[in-house]
Amino acid sequence: MYSLILDSSTKILYVCLVKDNKVLFEKYLEGNKDHAKNIVYFVDNALKENGISAKELDEVVCGYGPGSYTGVRMAVTVCKMLAVFMNKPLYTISSLKLMASAKKGVVKTTIDARRGNVFGCVIDTVNNKYIVEEGHYEAKSLDQVKYDFVVTDDSFSVDPIYVLNNKELVKEPHLLIPNYLRETEAERNLNDKSL
Repeated sequence: MYSLILDSSTKILYVCLVKDNKVLFEKYLEGNKDHAKNIVYFVDNALKENGISAKELDEVVCGYGPGSYTGVRMAVTVCKMLAVFMNKPLYTISSLKLMASAKKGVVKTTIDARRGNVFGCVIDTVNNKYIVEEGHYEAKSLDQVKYDFVVTDDSFSVDPIYVLNNKELVKEPHLLIPNYLRETEAERNLNDKSL
């Protein structure tokens, strides 16, 4: 069974191809707001290096946010296209959970959300249980909780098997929207003007 895992929510683009719980291809690429030019290229590399086509994928798994507003949409769009046009099941996993997956214990996971804020959570990866639910927080507020590890948007690794074991099926792939966790600045400005 071939599984493709993608996440583009942070500074790091993550592309992984797994067959029957064996990692065949794994790429971490630090970007500079350029995931769009790399994501399809590395998906294609993953497939070509293993001598398969997109039609041979059995499932697609997408880190669907939170994170960079534009970045989140890259992986979501590519995964939706593969799922819809190739008629493959689509699964999601929180990008924060994906980032924490390689650590075994209580993990504080954060993505910079600017102005002293983060998208973050504290998760017990052994029991797959949130100690602090995912949210948009003042960065310092998550330090009040005890944790074993810290993972940030520029220093994480992924356990693809954990991701595959904790994915969630998307029943209507074409309706999937990223998990933004907050309005964009443009939406906030528009809503402020309409009041």
